[in-house]
Amino acid sequence: MTTRSLERTRKELAEFLRHHRERVSPAEVGLTAGRRRRTPGLRREEVAALAGVGLSWYTWLEQGRDIGVSEDFLLRLAKVLRLDDAECCHLFVLAHRRPPPAEPYHWPVVSPRVQLLMDDWRDRPAYVQNLRWDVVAWNAAGDGLFGFSRKEPPDRNMLRMVFADPDLRRRLPAWASDAPHLVEALRRDLALVPDDPAMQRLVDDLESLSPDFRRWWNGTPEHSAARGLTALAGEQGVLRLEHEVLTVDEHRHLRMVVYFQL
Repeated sequence: MTTRSLERTRKELAEFLRHHRERVSPAEVGLTAGRRRRTPGLRREEVAALAGVGLSWYTWLEQGRDIGVSEDFLLRLAKVLRLDDAECCHLFVLAHRRPPPAEPYHWPVVSPRVQLLMDDWRDRPAYVQNLRWDVVAWNAAGDGLFGFSRKEPPDRNMLRMVFADPDLRRRLPAWASDAPHLVEALRRDLALVPDDPAMQRLVDDLESLSPDFRRWWNGTPEHSAARGLTALAGEQGVLRLEHEVLTVDEHRHLRMVVYFQL
């Protein structure tokens, strides 16, 4: 990158930070505005304090000076400025010239628009899962089918539920044919982040919890087509199902799974 383009990028970063700082109200971050406040949005010292850095250091960053910043700080700053995923990605590109690190196993907040979309599907069970298959959001129909709200967060994982929850397994008449496809889907997901420790812990846990999973995981990969659960016993009998997977957030590997009754 040339000197001129570096200067242009730092100037754009400075304008980006100033714009988003002025967009956030004190009340949004738990501060009292006060009657003498003349600055729109947050003051620099407030952003610095909330992000856990010194005022001078943040001021230099907003002035476009050439200073190094860590990924951890940028993530904290994105939270303070209430950036959405696209804005957070732009912040990282301006500051580090690359997108933020992937977080496939964290517990993100799903966009209210995504939640509203799922809630509108009253007869379509739907949920959002991350790359580690942790279920992070769902609608009422999905909760009625899988009981997500009755589980603790660590157990709210589709693979744990399918392979280690005996109650759910009893409700899956096609378990023996469906489950191997989920193993192959996990194999493909792990290939995206082969060095991720949380994904490896999930595999280790499933191997210890389920002899069937261990046998399929250590067997010859089938490279089968993607397929979810095809039948589930409910209050009205056995439901025959198909599903569609929609990408909600490509960077954070968030996927919405929507089931359709045949």
